[in-house]
Amino acid sequence: MKRLLILGAGTAGTMMANHLARKLDSDEWSIAIVDQEQEHYYQPGFLFLPFDIYKPKQIKKPIEKFIPRAAELIQSGIDRILPEENKVQLIDGAQLDYDILIIATGTKIAPQETAGMLGSGWREDVFDFYTFEGAKALRDKLREWKGGKLVVHICEMPIKCPVAPLEFAFLADSFFMEKGMRDEVDITFVTPLSGAFTKPKATEALGYLLEEKNIHIVSDFAIERVDNEAKKIVDYGGQEVPYDLLVTVPTNMGDALIARSGIGDELNFVPTNKATLQTTVKDNIFALGDATNLPTSKAGSVAHFEAEILTENIVRYIEGQPLKEEFDGHANCFIETGHGKALLIDFNYTHEPVEGTFPFPGLGPLRLLKESRINHYGKMAFRWVYWNMLLKAQHLPFVTPTMSESGKNFD
Repeated sequence: MKRLLILGAGTAGTMMANHLARKLDSDEWSIAIVDQEQEHYYQPGFLFLPFDIYKPKQIKKPIEKFIPRAAELIQSGIDRILPEENKVQLIDGAQLDYDILIIATGTKIAPQETAGMLGSGWREDVFDFYTFEGAKALRDKLREWKGGKLVVHICEMPIKCPVAPLEFAFLADSFFMEKGMRDEVDITFVTPLSGAFTKPKATEALGYLLEEKNIHIVSDFAIERVDNEAKKIVDYGGQEVPYDLLVTVPTNMGDALIARSGIGDELNFVPTNKATLQTTVKDNIFALGDATNLPTSKAGSVAHFEAEILTENIVRYIEGQPLKEEFDGHANCFIETGHGKALLIDFNYTHEPVEGTFPFPGLGPLRLLKESRINHYGKMAFRWVYWNMLLKAQHLPFVTPTMSESGKNFD
């Protein structure tokens, strides 16, 4: 019997296990998925945990709950991939053979990459919210914080969910206003980009919101170090931004096992064909989600669209057919803007976010690049969709893996 091996039981890996459990002949193929974690986290919920909008129990569930019966869950750390031998070596030295390998090992924060970030202020007045532990610690801090200079900061791109830092700034504005202490908090958004977001149209819309909410922006800031004693961040040009509370998005990197395997780039992301999702490492190795070096957002929606296309390409690979060059970088995401409103953006490799309607052309009910309450409700409803449909690889009605141009204004 042949084996298909999936590395990582996060969003991308779990979806692939469920897709393939329905597609592959169980008499010919076995499916195994490897992950050392016990809990599966709804990572978009990390944004809401610091503001007491979600409770911890709402954003974590046992990993095994979402793995199909047809797949074997191997709970172990992974040491490295041995591509030439078609093997994966586990931390304990055991080796797993494979005929097809899918890398879905995601990305992790690397605060050690910035001088001083892990200094005396770490999780005292310097926090991340890209981990469950960081978001929970920040929640405890915000419950008692009396105000001052709040700096929301991005170290470098790419990062998981590129809009999340902006959403944090918007939600902080709303949070402190509701607490009656917005006048006591000065919010500054610090980014290495030249604007609020990676796409010009979205930057225009989001930049206006920053101004409207009295959130200062410092752009083109390439951080050199965190000065814990002086409580300031310093960039390579000598520019300084003081803080009382620093909420930072550290450098994001692929899993260290990719470096140990010698198959990644300088940030440990796996070189992957942007249209087929086959890696350039070897033709029987595929990758999706945050683990790849693709020039698209590292976000759950991208992994969802990739999974549908990769499933078909895995089947085609097994049957000896040419792979479809179909993935177009499609991403869509809600952007919380605070006060019960949100934006929705939809884009791909070639089209930046534009105005229009989604998912039905001319009808919506969701509006693109426009604040609305229904967009906010869509964002909040997505948690149910994630646990009950997305992870189980159930098709989302009216949502296509490639971007539709219908209902969008490209003028």
